[in-house]
Amino acid sequence: MNTLRYIWVWILVSTSYISLAQNATFFDDSQQNGYYDSGLAFKGGGSSLAQAGPSGDKIPTTSSEAYAGANALQLTWTSVNGGNWDALIIAPGFPFQNISNADYLSMWVFSPDGIVSADLPDLYFEGAPGTTKSTRFPLGNFSNDIPANSWTQILVPLDTYFDDPNQTSIQFNQVKAVILGQNQADGVAHTLLVDEVKTLTEAQVNDPVQAPSGLMAVGYEQHIELSWSPTDDPARATYHLYRSEDGGQNFALRRSISPSDSLFIDWIGPDDNVSYQYQLVAVNGGGTESSPTASVTAATRSLTDDEWLDMVQRYTFRYFWDFAHPVSGLARERNTSDETVTIGGSGFGVMAILVGIERGFITYEEGRERVMKIASFLRTADRFHGVWPHWMNGTTGVTIPFSQYDDGGDLVETSFMIQGLLTARQYFDQPGDSTLRDLLTELWEEVEWNWYRKQVQRVLYWHWSPNFGWQINFELRGHNETHIAYLLAIASPTHGIPASLYHDGWAGGNYTNGNTYYGWSLPLGSDYGGPLFFAHYSYLGFDPRNKRDDYAHYFVQNRNHTLINRAWCIDNPRGHLGYGPQVWGLTASDNPFGYLAHEPGGNRDNGTITPTAALGSMPYTPENSMATMKNFYRSYGERLWGPMGFYDAFNLTEDWFATSYLAIDQGPIVIMLENYRTGLLWDNFMANPEIQPMMDAIGMTIDSTAASVAGASIPGIRIFPNPVQGEIFVEWPHQHPTELKWEIMSLSGEIASSGQSPYTPSGLYPISTRDLPSGIYLLQVQVQGKDQVHRQKIFIHSNP
Repeated sequence: MNTLRYIWVWILVSTSYISLAQNATFFDDSQQNGYYDSGLAFKGGGSSLAQAGPSGDKIPTTSSEAYAGANALQLTWTSVNGGNWDALIIAPGFPFQNISNADYLSMWVFSPDGIVSADLPDLYFEGAPGTTKSTRFPLGNFSNDIPANSWTQILVPLDTYFDDPNQTSIQFNQVKAVILGQNQADGVAHTLLVDEVKTLTEAQVNDPVQAPSGLMAVGYEQHIELSWSPTDDPARATYHLYRSEDGGQNFALRRSISPSDSLFIDWIGPDDNVSYQYQLVAVNGGGTESSPTASVTAATRSLTDDEWLDMVQRYTFRYFWDFAHPVSGLARERNTSDETVTIGGSGFGVMAILVGIERGFITYEEGRERVMKIASFLRTADRFHGVWPHWMNGTTGVTIPFSQYDDGGDLVETSFMIQGLLTARQYFDQPGDSTLRDLLTELWEEVEWNWYRKQVQRVLYWHWSPNFGWQINFELRGHNETHIAYLLAIASPTHGIPASLYHDGWAGGNYTNGNTYYGWSLPLGSDYGGPLFFAHYSYLGFDPRNKRDDYAHYFVQNRNHTLINRAWCIDNPRGHLGYGPQVWGLTASDNPFGYLAHEPGGNRDNGTITPTAALGSMPYTPENSMATMKNFYRSYGERLWGPMGFYDAFNLTEDWFATSYLAIDQGPIVIMLENYRTGLLWDNFMANPEIQPMMDAIGMTIDSTAASVAGASIPGIRIFPNPVQGEIFVEWPHQHPTELKWEIMSLSGEIASSGQSPYTPSGLYPISTRDLPSGIYLLQVQVQGKDQVHRQKIFIHSNP
């Protein structure tokens, strides 16, 4: 079956959300692949019931069919005499829900083969602890036979349960679960899909429903996005989206859509210029439709590279704008978080807001207002010597412990936040922005960086807790994602640390590397460079271009780290399915088994590819990252692309695609695409007056000869063009290396060609130029495994 993935966006403040909250919802969608984490499936006595999930006792789900949303519960059972099975359908978070004021329990069911009503399961309820379960009634009492391959609504009158004289002590204002259990012991295998399990009132079932408004359609390369203004009518139970393929003469039902959603992605596929018309209706609880919206038309189309980048940034930006916490404006930890907001990811979100303004997604005034909300909330939230915790409650600002001893200040997360706030301080430079700038300065200057060296140590520490002190005792030593903590701590005008700690602490351990991997020299860090977020988090605001200290050129470090990560995936020594030149990128993310900082080498490459790895590396490897971005969209489509851009990760070996979004993975995509396009965040952060004195103090200099490459000319090297053969030769005058690594790039630093030239007895190393147009280029050659680099302008004359 050609499946459509339903796309949702949280409606944070709307009367529709408030009115629907009066209903008790037990299931509308699962956030996990293949199972419903809040549901439980039990069997015994010889009866069978399909089970799923890591614990083996969850209700399976399917995305091949759903009445509304991304998936449906899938009950597959065989009932025998003396046996039993039960499927407990429980709302996320296991709340106790009040169904006593409702009139019906509604559910939509689907059977591939059809089920006669007598063979449907029993239905009953489980209450709060200390109360018993309700009376069991056959679900078939409330339904006709279920036809094959058709979604059918079952409305269960709740008075049947409320008024039953045999009812036990269950309290219907505290119901935990709707339970479907064994009924007929017919010994036959049955499959029943169940979706949209919720309570409804008489009015919601029978009253006419108001039509939605504002339906809009926008076409992209392989999908069309539909959005609308939801009706706040309490009778609304769902939406039906209709599509016409014949210019509006006939409309067919395309999808049923959950009532709290206001966005749908219709995945079309690779055909260009496919045009459709759409109409949308609201549907009440009894299945009666409203009048339709005016029809809208959109078509798929090819995109320019700029339009590709616009699309990815616009979608990803929604995480920090539409899905931000409504009270604090901070970014939720992940798309399943409610009150939990994350400080580091929110710092990325502040920078994403600036991108949103520049790209026209929001206005300057809207962005300023949101950043003011965030800053004002941070001013009153929990701080520990000026340092915020990793997580906090988005309404109260009270710390949510990240782990047993991590219930205090997190210096690294705070560094990511300050990086964002300082970027915003420079960006908001209009006369009416002074109050905001003053507040951002106040927050920056209140961070007591010097406290986090245990007051006297020659190194910074990650955590401090008022309850556990320095119990975690985690020193910040590089090379990893925490570079920005030292840069800001030294730059602080109020609570700074000595610049010597940069060398004694940050670079005082196993900082340098110098080895070569897949032909790329890695100045810093562990073998292969580690996960790619090392090249992202500290450099979202701090501009690594042209920056060199005693240890490395930081653009070259990050670029080579990225190329090594990609080369590992192309080499694919673990034999994972799908890896290749356009399927690469190992970094921290969700995976089929949990969460892991994926990286080359060791045992941390389990086949999981994370889009933020390649997309966040766009400034370092633009051609490779752009090609990979397009391939992710084109090859994996609706499994990987959702309402807020690319889902967090995928693993083809396990046939697994995440349904999650994480703030710390969404942020680098928006930000680094913009740094590649305009340098917006880099330019604003670096313009802060505290940054240059910090760089001077640690000995970081501007290396203008190596914006995209490192090194200067090496005496004695000669270049011999051979336009007849479409190649050039490099004569290396020193001891002949076994191989030279080379790159040809435009004068702006974009790589046009690269590779390795093998040893030749003559000492002449051939480099092909056959595929390059005539023009002036930069040639860089480097002995593998050495830091010596030769950089020279060359003229290439293409064969006529």
